[in-house]
Amino acid sequence: MYKLLLCWRYLRTRYIALASVISVTLGVATMIVVNSVMAGFTHEMQSRIHGILSDVVFESHSLEGFHDADRHMAEIRRIAGEYIAGMTPTVVVPAMLVFKVQGQWITRQISFIGVDEKTHSQVSDFSRYLQHPTNRRKLGFSLHDDGYDTRDHQAGPDAAPRERMEVAGWKWRRIQAKYQQEIKEAQARSAPPVEITANPFGRGEAAPEEEFDPSREQWTGIVMGIALASFRGHDGADRFLVLPGDDVKITLPTAGTPPKAVSDNFTIVDFYESKMSEYDSNFVFVPIEKIQQMRGMIDPVTGIGNVTSIQIKLHDDANGKLVRDKLRAAFPGEIYGIQTWRDKQGPLLAAVQMETAILNVLLFMIIAVAGFGILAIFYMIVVEKTRDIGILKSLGAPSRGIMGIFLAYGLSLGIVGSGAGMVIGLLFVVYINNIADGLAWLTGQEVFDPTIYYFQQIPTIVEPFTVVWIVAGAMLIAVVASILPARRAARLHPVEALRYE
Repeated sequence: MYKLLLCWRYLRTRYIALASVISVTLGVATMIVVNSVMAGFTHEMQSRIHGILSDVVFESHSLEGFHDADRHMAEIRRIAGEYIAGMTPTVVVPAMLVFKVQGQWITRQISFIGVDEKTHSQVSDFSRYLQHPTNRRKLGFSLHDDGYDTRDHQAGPDAAPRERMEVAGWKWRRIQAKYQQEIKEAQARSAPPVEITANPFGRGEAAPEEEFDPSREQWTGIVMGIALASFRGHDGADRFLVLPGDDVKITLPTAGTPPKAVSDNFTIVDFYESKMSEYDSNFVFVPIEKIQQMRGMIDPVTGIGNVTSIQIKLHDDANGKLVRDKLRAAFPGEIYGIQTWRDKQGPLLAAVQMETAILNVLLFMIIAVAGFGILAIFYMIVVEKTRDIGILKSLGAPSRGIMGIFLAYGLSLGIVGSGAGMVIGLLFVVYINNIADGLAWLTGQEVFDPTIYYFQQIPTIVEPFTVVWIVAGAMLIAVVASILPARRAARLHPVEALRYE
């Protein structure tokens, strides 16, 4: 009982120990906040990466791809069918996107992706990143009359409005067609009349085909990454260069040797917004039959086309490595590349994990500094209380009892500091967006700028296990720091301690 009484007395009267308690508190709170924010960012990043990549990707090393996707999918099901929930073929090829804005031609390098609109949504979260509710329910490449999102549906009601999207679709296409027709008519009126002296369609010459009417017709539809068609202003609002309903031209290489450049016109029917700039500024999706036709990937005899990859969705993502290894054993690695989605994004995921680990090491050093403070304070207390220790020993207190006083003192500092740090850290995580808004109001500039991170709010995830090991680690450091002073106090001889001045 005397150990607890003396420990409580030292804890109340030694205000110098408050500095160590504050250090432990700040260290624990900071580590909880940083780990929660990093876990939130990691989860969002992995969710968006996995949203476009299926669990396992079966792909060709060549841009010419491999023949007969149905036969390959049948073989894949034979090898690992019990793990597979769905599959879809795709064709991916580098291409060049060109469109006109206010008389200026804009060129973008893209990844042109041919997808099967019937099965692609079964293997990824692709559809939920589209801007028209009908396409989110069922993917299609037809232009809609209206109904496109006028706000970011992933960001909620606080997202900045996208006013130009109100006219997207056939309404915008008819506006553009009318404008182009007026330009043509104005040019025709200003041009000198041309006298026609002969029948323009002589014998043996076919009349021209009916002119394409953009007010009633569309080219093959494409879904374009939203960052290719817009940029985000300093006020957080999106500025659109083109809209669903506009036409673009895409140039890509054929599958022959040597490859040739082929081009065609396409109509934007929707935007893809995954919030990953690598995807939103690079990907353009089109029906797989169109890209196979343009590249010459369809066998003229059998009518069967080549594909460059097969996306595989599993019943359980945890079986990804197992399915990958089974397929690698069955298909030659010289021709096919088989990876899980984590394998394909391995360097990025490893970089995030490394960054989190380094931050934890650096922040844990704050608590370690507090531990050295506890060590120094306890040595001072032992020196000051040498006579008290001698009296306790002369009254029969054992060395273990004396040591227990200082160990309990260190444990108390650890419990108080880590407990306060846990409460402060969790409260900070809960109200982190409110705190960010308050700091933005106070300083006049965004603390968390959505134009950089493409998140409307700071994502956080509190992992109980992480909180437990942070708190336990802080308490352990406090106890370890008190061991040496406690041993020194326990080894004091009562006679020498009583003679101490």
